Amino acid sequence: MMIRATALTLVLISVVFAYGCEKKGPAEKAGEKIDHAYSEALEKAEEAGEKIEEAGERIEEALEEAEEAAKGD
Repeated sequence: MMIRATALTLVLISVVFAYGCEKKGPAEKAGEKIDHAYSEALEKAEEAGEKIEEAGERIEEALEEAEEAAKGD
């Protein structure tokens, strides 16, 4: 959650600075590329985290089912 807020803050600051400049220099263009890459990486990390969480839930369910099956025997 903290990472998401920090990333959003960095992106918003970058957008404000980008609109403040009329002509983009090479450093600003590079900064925009870095911001874009960072945003994409953050999105991929969040997706991976969601998949890990889902896998954990499935494992937990399977363990509960196995425990119930073991008690039934």
